[in-house]
Amino acid sequence: MKKVVSLGLVAAMAGSLAACGGSPSGPADTTAAAAGDTTTAAAQEAGAESEGETQAEASSAEGGSFKIGVIGPLTGDAAAYGLAVQHGAEIAAEEINAAGGINGAMIEVQAQDDEADPEKSVNAYNTLKDWGMQMLVGTTTSGACIAVAAETMNDNMFQITPSGSAVECVANPNAFRVCFSDPDQGTASAQYIGENKMATKVAIIYDSSSVYSDGIRETFVAEAPAQGIEVVASEAFTADSKTDFSVQLDKAKEAGAELVFLPIYYQEASIILKQAADKEFSPIFFGVDGMDGILSVQNFDTSLAEGVMLLTPFAADADDAKDFTSKYEAQFGETPNQFAADSYDAVYAVAEAAKVAGITPDMDASAICDALVPAMTQITIDGLTGTGTTWNEAGEPNKDPKAVKIVGGKYEMQ
Repeated sequence: MKKVVSLGLVAAMAGSLAACGGSPSGPADTTAAAAGDTTTAAAQEAGAESEGETQAEASSAEGGSFKIGVIGPLTGDAAAYGLAVQHGAEIAAEEINAAGGINGAMIEVQAQDDEADPEKSVNAYNTLKDWGMQMLVGTTTSGACIAVAAETMNDNMFQITPSGSAVECVANPNAFRVCFSDPDQGTASAQYIGENKMATKVAIIYDSSSVYSDGIRETFVAEAPAQGIEVVASEAFTADSKTDFSVQLDKAKEAGAELVFLPIYYQEASIILKQAADKEFSPIFFGVDGMDGILSVQNFDTSLAEGVMLLTPFAADADDAKDFTSKYEAQFGETPNQFAADSYDAVYAVAEAAKVAGITPDMDASAICDALVPAMTQITIDGLTGTGTTWNEAGEPNKDPKAVKIVGGKYEMQ
């Protein structure tokens, strides 16, 4: 049966999608058991076999490990998102394995590259099925996630997307998400700006060719009047015209915008900030989770992002994230973004639901899905992206929103 997304949770929700480091040359096969690859084998840390075989490898050889697939853009323009999702899942798997696994069984993780392309994402899904995937953490970006969701529905494969924020990503009963949906991001952004009296005149610059961007814009505009906000300019660009924002910025400036809302990705946002500075236009810039990653844009002057705010569920410097951040930086040489945290929480949610459901590795993917779906509505996790997180039957998370402000080149949780 088709699930209906509840917008009654809007007031309590805020962020989502699908944002850093070098790109690998191809798809990654990084099980939690593979000694010598990008994953530090947690079972080795726990003192596994002297010959270098980890607990997960031994469990896999006996047919006793759970296989979790991960799909995202590991190469290309959106690689910062996919790599973060891959790495966050790996760290969670390591920790869970070190603590005894899921009902005594280890976790194996394999990531496949889809370059944020729907067709390639379906190909990645089929590759993971051939590997023996039993549960999917993915996909990372919304368009690809919608394409793969049709496949997981047909196969009755359990799916939890860390960052696919389009409503359609979890329209099927086998699908859940960690992030918040696009409609909730737009509404919550307007509420945050209004409740904190940040501005009354707001301009919007958005990507009309993106379901993600346009969906957020639409609900922001709908909520704005209730928050005492006047949208004085709403200026679009497309994927084919995302290098020159002079017209959009001029219209926002001429309209007297005190704040510019940017429901877009960090690459375009970095260009907008540079061009706004060149025009000596300095409103408050306010974004959503797609802007997470802006501080890592190559050759970008991060001082231009000073004071920028965005709704995002994770800040690497927050007290409750320090352990994860330390592990992530040690393994991957960079600071984790929210997509890594979303994926980390996704794997922990799967593990908790698996314990409640009592699944075993010898069950096929369909049987596992049948057991996990009802279990997901029974669990509560305290994750990196929210404490006391629960899920409803529509696959939507229920947790408090968080906002950060860029200060001194770092995120400060507000």
